[in-house]
Amino acid sequence: MTDIAKYVTDNRERYEAELAEFLRIPSVSTDGSRADDVVAAAEWLAAKIREAGLEDAEVIATDGHPIVVASHITDPSAPTVLVYGHYDVQPEDPVDLWTSPPFEPDIRDGRMYARGSVDDKGQVYMHVKALEARLANGLGMPVNVKLVFEGEEEVGSKNLEAFLKSHSDRLSADAVLISDTGMFSRDVPSITIGLRGLAYVEVICTGPKGDLHSGSYGGAVVNPANALCKIVAGLKDEDGRVTIPGFYDKVLDVSAIEKEGLAKLPFDEPGFISETGVTELDGEVGFDTLERLWYRPTLDVNGLLSGFTGEGAKTVLPSHAMAKVSMRLVPNQDPSEIAELARAHIQNLAPRGVTVEVHEHHGGTPWVSDPASSIFEAGAAALEKAFGSQPVFIREGGSIPIVPMFESLFGPVMLLGFGLPGSNLHAPDEWIDLEMYNKGIATLVDLYDEIASRGV
Repeated sequence: MTDIAKYVTDNRERYEAELAEFLRIPSVSTDGSRADDVVAAAEWLAAKIREAGLEDAEVIATDGHPIVVASHITDPSAPTVLVYGHYDVQPEDPVDLWTSPPFEPDIRDGRMYARGSVDDKGQVYMHVKALEARLANGLGMPVNVKLVFEGEEEVGSKNLEAFLKSHSDRLSADAVLISDTGMFSRDVPSITIGLRGLAYVEVICTGPKGDLHSGSYGGAVVNPANALCKIVAGLKDEDGRVTIPGFYDKVLDVSAIEKEGLAKLPFDEPGFISETGVTELDGEVGFDTLERLWYRPTLDVNGLLSGFTGEGAKTVLPSHAMAKVSMRLVPNQDPSEIAELARAHIQNLAPRGVTVEVHEHHGGTPWVSDPASSIFEAGAAALEKAFGSQPVFIREGGSIPIVPMFESLFGPVMLLGFGLPGSNLHAPDEWIDLEMYNKGIATLVDLYDEIASRGV
């Protein structure tokens, strides 16, 4: 065992204790009453980065929550890697569904349960500890590294692009490394090379000027809730295909090579069903589960609200109804274009007697990268050393809207995440596997040598 590997092993308990300390700070960026907690998390993180050996770590204010920036320059002529992550977390609601308090980390069966444990505090902190392990042992860095950790990812990274552009000289890099994704499974190390994008709209159906008695007016006045149900039902056909005209015009077919790669992955469909708690899976006809999750666009209702929803009965004809609808997009689909197509189609589906408004919310551009580049070769080599098996390249059904932006500003992006399926990110009982946490640190320690030997 090398000195650095022994250091990582010997400090495992400390790494986990420090992560627990980080997780106790309720840095919920969506909650204005917790703005001070978000700042506290940024300051805590910057202090730990300085302790790791990056003495210029700084908390920089934005129009929203602050951004933590740091760097370690070994040689200006060497490759520079920019590491991005976020220290803000999702709200903990509903609290009553947590087994243990969301901001009191609890270790059970090799997992640390807490809000933000895997998304993304745990993965951010892997990078800090990997840098500490190298610098504390006098090994140094064979490449330059820069860190940028934000506090607004969970609210759409509203100030990030302007910040990156205004600090472009300080943050200039040859490649970007992001750990905000996961592995295919515990035994199949993986690198994410594709993400779906997002178009998100809110549909509001308005009828009478106020709620009406359903006996006195029902049957004559158009019910906005009924109208909205008709609209929603018309957005997909019986084969699971989205009915919006033009929705699929730019969608690429899954290639034969990609299908071959998917067939080789040890996807456990019964386990996936068990994980989700459903009785069976369904989706667009003609595609298997991984194709539906990674390569095909979707349309889903994320929320519905109308009328009386309290205990008991109230015979009300509601004056309005609302639905939130997300569309996950694949490469070549433009979020703004899809949102406009959706707006037009929803208006066409609207029955007479109601007024329909469609409001566009935040979106994200789909992203896919070529794994046959040096940065991905370096990542694969580091993963194979840490996990003992050759990694695979996968896609992710979710969206990280900042990835295309980073690529356009700084160069190729590699998504090297260490979460496991079923980690409950954004849900109660979020967890990070502690074996993966420590293997992630070991992987990142070696990654910089692999990048130095291959370039970017």
